[in-house]
Amino acid sequence: MAERNPWLTIVGIGEDGPAGLSAASHDAIARADWVTGAARHLALLPDLPAAATPWPVPFADGIAPLLARRGSHVVMLVSGDPFWFGAGSVVTRHLSPDEWVAHPAPSTFTLAAARLGWVIEGTVCLGLHAAPFERLRRHLAPSVRAIVLVRDGAAVAALARYLVDCGFAESALWVLEALGGPRERIRETDAASCDFADILHPVAVALEVSGGGPALTTASGLADDWFAHDGQITKRPVRALTLSALAPRPGELLWDIGAGSGSVAIEWLLAHPATQALAFEADPTRTERARDNAAALGVDRLRVVEGRVPAVLEGQPLPNAVFIGGGLSDALLEWLGTTLPRGTRLVANAVTLESEAVLARWHNDRGGNLLRIELADAAPIGTRRGWRSHYPIVQWSVTL
Repeated sequence: MAERNPWLTIVGIGEDGPAGLSAASHDAIARADWVTGAARHLALLPDLPAAATPWPVPFADGIAPLLARRGSHVVMLVSGDPFWFGAGSVVTRHLSPDEWVAHPAPSTFTLAAARLGWVIEGTVCLGLHAAPFERLRRHLAPSVRAIVLVRDGAAVAALARYLVDCGFAESALWVLEALGGPRERIRETDAASCDFADILHPVAVALEVSGGGPALTTASGLADDWFAHDGQITKRPVRALTLSALAPRPGELLWDIGAGSGSVAIEWLLAHPATQALAFEADPTRTERARDNAAALGVDRLRVVEGRVPAVLEGQPLPNAVFIGGGLSDALLEWLGTTLPRGTRLVANAVTLESEAVLARWHNDRGGNLLRIELADAAPIGTRRGWRSHYPIVQWSVTL
């Protein structure tokens, strides 16, 4: 194995400045030709021996100047642990493994858990300083604990309002300011009463959820009223069976064809934080509604593409699984069968006789499982009750 000779050292720094740095970090800074980092981080080391330049905003603008320093000794200062909601992975994806080394410091999550006595592996940890609060939505259930990194004091107030709006006004909050340094301060309140006006940066919020707001289930088949829709939605029991047949796995990509409200793709994304999904929808109103549903449920990573199949599918990243909820035809199935790689899982639902006939032919030719789903709800019949049947659904699932 070739000896590593890194030109970039990523140094995690806390609010205690040089006192909290490791010997390796001190040595890297002493040898540096150039140091960069947020202005706040540079200010923690006032006696730097090398030239120092603040990292620009937006963050991406600093990548090219950094890479232009290849061959010199460069130190990049970052908050705490560079690879836990930090800048480390953003930078190192542009480098080979032998070009960099990292010396992490305790993260804000570690310090917050240590101050509060929380079991960190049982605590939700989220970086929301540049992400929507809705990413917290799936975790909001009574007694859940979370530590959330936020941008500033205004973001703390906004987070409290979000909890109130979700029905969790009684949630306990701990506002954790400048942890690990001389300015450290921790104050406790609740979401409904949070009104601190002098919050120091950097800041995190620890919260213990309390209140009667609705909580997302961890099982497939969310209630239909979690989604805005115009009736074009895979209903809850059928959606649960559909997700079971699609069988989402970490890191996999779904194509949701004829997405409607986006409910299937959204539940695919809720199954695991590493899943990905592309939703295809021809109707512009439904396209926008699917995006809004995804954002509201904290899976803003859903990409919704407007257009008609199969043309809109051309050039898209190839999926691990495909769901056809609309636009089913022989032509579409033929295109998928000749385009998608062996091993792709395909699930198609049909409600009309014509679509049933299509699935019956393809099941006869290609195998897989053909399932007829018949559901009925109890409904009033005069003073008594009876069964009100839904249209039956035929579902074909197959591995290509």
